[in-house]
Amino acid sequence: MKKTFTFTALFAALGGLPAFAQERPEIIGKPMSGAMGFPHAATELARDQQWLDWLILVIITGICVLVTVLLIYAILRYNSRSNPVPARFAHNAPLEITWTVVPILILMFIGTFSLPVLFKQQEIPDGDITIKVTGNQWYWSYEYVDHDFGFDSFMLGRDELAENGYEDDEYLLATDNAVVVPVGKVVVMQVTASDVIHSWAVPSFGVKQDGVPGRLAELWFKVDDEGLYFGQCSELCGKDHAYMPITVRAVSEEEYERWLDEAQEEFAGQPRDFQVAAR
Repeated sequence: MKKTFTFTALFAALGGLPAFAQERPEIIGKPMSGAMGFPHAATELARDQQWLDWLILVIITGICVLVTVLLIYAILRYNSRSNPVPARFAHNAPLEITWTVVPILILMFIGTFSLPVLFKQQEIPDGDITIKVTGNQWYWSYEYVDHDFGFDSFMLGRDELAENGYEDDEYLLATDNAVVVPVGKVVVMQVTASDVIHSWAVPSFGVKQDGVPGRLAELWFKVDDEGLYFGQCSELCGKDHAYMPITVRAVSEEEYERWLDEAQEEFAGQPRDFQVAAR
C-alpha cells in the first residue's frame, strides 16, 4: 500500500501542476517572519481558542500588575528605614481567607468559559467527510475512507517549489499533495501512526491530535474560508521531524466535487454512485 500511495501521489502531483500554477489558492495562516499573535482563525474552534487565550491573558496581566504593585508597596512601606520596628504577629485570618477564596473564584470563572471550548473540540460530530491520516517517518498518508482512495504527502525540496506553484519562502511548509476539503462542511480526521507518535496540527483550524501506533483518535473542523493552510507534525518523532509539513486546501463545494472526481480516477477510488449489492 505504501508503494502504491507513493507512485500515485507522484503522478497526481505531476498531473495537477498546471492547474495549481494557474489558480494559486490564497495562502492563509502562513507563518510570517517577525510577526506576533495567532494566525488567521478559519474555524469556529480556532476563534473560540483565540478568544479564550485573550480572556486569560487579561486575567493574568491583571494578576501580575496587582502582585507587582503589592511588592513595590511592601518594599517601600516596610523596609528597615521606613519601618525600623517591625510588627510581630502569627497570622492574618481575613487576608489568608481572601488569598484562598479569590484564586478559587478566578479559576471557576476561567473554567466556566474554557470547559465549553474543550467539550466542543472533544465531542466529535457526524462528519460530512471522513479522512484517515497516518503519520509515518517522515511523511503523511491520507485516505478518503468514504471513497476508498488515498495518497502520500511529502515535503517539497527547494528546487521543487516553483514547479508546484509555491514561493521560495514556503520551503518547509509545502507538500507535493495537499488534503482537499470543502468549506462549510464538517470534516472528521481519524489520526493514527505507523511507527512512532506523530501529531497532526493546523494552527488556523485550532486542531492538534497525536497519532499513536495501534490507536485511532479523531478531531474535527469546519473551514469557513477558501485558501491554502499550513501545519506541521507537532510531536517529536525522530531526526526528520521538522520535515513533515501539512498542507490543506479548502475549496468551494463545487470545486471539491470536481477534484473528487479527478482524484477517484487518478487514485483508482470507489465511484460515488457505487452501491454494495445486498446479500
